[in-house]
Amino acid sequence: MKIALSLLLIVAALFAAALFLRPSGEPQPVEGLPWQVEAQPDGSMRVFGLNLGQDTLGEARDKLGPDMELAVVVKGKETGSLEMFYSRFQAGVLSGKLVLTGSLDEATLLQMRERSGAPRYMDSGARKYHLQPDDLPPAYRAPLQSVTFIPLASIDEDIALKRFGPAAETLRMDAETRHLLYPQIGLDLMINEGHRDVLQYVAPRDFERLRAPLLEQQAQSPATESPPPAQ
Repeated sequence: MKIALSLLLIVAALFAAALFLRPSGEPQPVEGLPWQVEAQPDGSMRVFGLNLGQDTLGEARDKLGPDMELAVVVKGKETGSLEMFYSRFQAGVLSGKLVLTGSLDEATLLQMRERSGAPRYMDSGARKYHLQPDDLPPAYRAPLQSVTFIPLASIDEDIALKRFGPAAETLRMDAETRHLLYPQIGLDLMINEGHRDVLQYVAPRDFERLRAPLLEQQAQSPATESPPPAQ
């Protein structure tokens, strides 16, 4: 069951005020929240202490800690992607899962897959190829391409409006799923009724690379029924 984010934030704010007051009586600011995004003039961005468009996976690991899993993850017939996965991640007062994707060319990904041996299958049906020791150095040198945060708390459009402002574009995939796009900060916020919501970040200069597949997916999705006209 998803937890209402608004309730969680109220409880967290009261808890923080009670435990973390400075001697002057001023509360300490909470850092690392999903909406604390800093777009940079060069088209990169910063979130969770990470610099998308500048950091490598190795630098991200140094910042977030070694309690993670690194593998090539393959969905269907795709070549795959290099992913670093944190099953328990604390984003300020919010907890969830964090997935970091590194940028590697297809030839290198295929070679890593071949050297890794038999894959493990994930619940989603994707295949996970764990890397051999010799493949770890080039993997950690891979540029940080995207960051995906999957919070335990749910996010609705009212909370999104309050925390991120109006979306530049909203793409509705079906009756339950819609994507709120914020190209100015490189964010795709997927609101998924009844399931986990997902926040995916890329450097703003790379946002079209994220948006284009969503437009293609929307075009292939069955059209949702239009609401009845207001009486």
